[in-house]
Amino acid sequence: MSTAEDGETAQPGELTARERAVLAVERRAWSGPGPKERAIRERLDLTPTRYYQLLNALLDDPRALAHDPVTVNRLRRLRDARRARR
Repeated sequence: MSTAEDGETAQPGELTARERAVLAVERRAWSGPGPKERAIRERLDLTPTRYYQLLNALLDDPRALAHDPVTVNRLRRLRDARRARR
């Protein structure tokens, strides 16, 4: 078993509950940054900064791609487009 930094455990090759929850937040359509940041703090007990750090790492994790390919590929395209504009 692997252990996540927050103490959650997952079988090898599986995402932790927190990692799945991060992807679930990204799957939703949000009306703006306020409600999303509130949900991040209340549901995941994370600061938005830490949330986005975890999310960015998940985008490069093959387990995340296997779990939710539509969301991960969409977010990868957005990230790549932002990097290309820099």
